[in-house]
Amino acid sequence: MKRVAENQDRAQAARNQFVYQQKTHRTLRRKDGKLLREEFWTFDMIPKAQGTEKKFVSVKGRYLKNGQYLPFDGKPVPEVSILNVTLDDNDGDATTRDAIDRDLFPLTTEEQKKYTFELIAETKIQERPAYQIRFHPTNPHDFGWTGEALIDKQEFQPVRVYTQLSRKLPIAVRTVLGTNVSGLGCNIQYKRVDENIWFPFTYGTEFGLHLLFLMDRTITESMENTDFRRTTANSQIKYDLEKDK
Repeated sequence: MKRVAENQDRAQAARNQFVYQQKTHRTLRRKDGKLLREEFWTFDMIPKAQGTEKKFVSVKGRYLKNGQYLPFDGKPVPEVSILNVTLDDNDGDATTRDAIDRDLFPLTTEEQKKYTFELIAETKIQERPAYQIRFHPTNPHDFGWTGEALIDKQEFQPVRVYTQLSRKLPIAVRTVLGTNVSGLGCNIQYKRVDENIWFPFTYGTEFGLHLLFLMDRTITESMENTDFRRTTANSQIKYDLEKDK
């Protein structure tokens, strides 16, 4: 796992050789399954020295209002009400690393210090041998992630990671404040685009949000990264200048 953590740091520099496109689909539903909101976002992902910049391309979707679904296309994304939650992306200073929040899974050097890892089996994924690893917080009282990771046996890169919350919110929060998050976790799949270069390829999550006895919603999000293209420092600068005109 130490080699996996080291590769995570090196992988970021290697990924800066590529630009790609990210597409995200989000839904917001009531407790009974009724669709309240649906959004489709597209971004161009551009490598920078400190991460990956998300350049907005398009957004469209629909939302429920007065019993009818109203479509929208482009910004600003219409707000419905505070109880329906706006799933907007603030891309004004949108800089991220790999477009995936690394706090979602404990594979970096710092995060691994808090977790216990167990080798379950050896398997194959994407026609390559892999280790199947189970993990959970070393301190059972910590709020963190529990789940499994498939690690490429040859290049020690994550191929697929499944996580879920290791603990429920304290009962005092759930009963006194009427607030709970259920089913929170994620499923991330990586794609090998070159030797020792793996990208987050697909990402999915679904969780329930119960807030202050007033709101009971289910939120889903699925993401796909596509159209990987190798770039250079010169072409990257040219691309930014053209987009900023």
